Amino acid sequence: MKADLHQVEKSELVYEILTYLAEHPDSSDTLEGIVEWWLLERRIQYAIAKVKDALAELVSKGLVLENKGRDARTHYRINRHKRAEIQGLLKQKSDDQGLSDGG
Repeated sequence: MKADLHQVEKSELVYEILTYLAEHPDSSDTLEGIVEWWLLERRIQYAIAKVKDALAELVSKGLVLENKGRDARTHYRINRHKRAEIQGLLKQKSDDQGLSDGG
């Protein structure tokens, strides 16, 4: 089972490296540079997409508010009127994971 997990991780890295090279065909770097810059950049791009989706869901549910700042960028903050609902969701998630004081 551990060997299978290692193979999956290796396959993902192979894919990430090849994707980066396909997008940046003139790139060349050291092992350390690839880890620090290429893979980190790809993971940041992936994380941005996931966070954007999560924020869109939170905004659609009214749990998080968004507004344009003076810098023309969107800023997010908690909807204080939904604080009790948010606390309930957090407690439910904590209980589901066995993280409550009684579990």
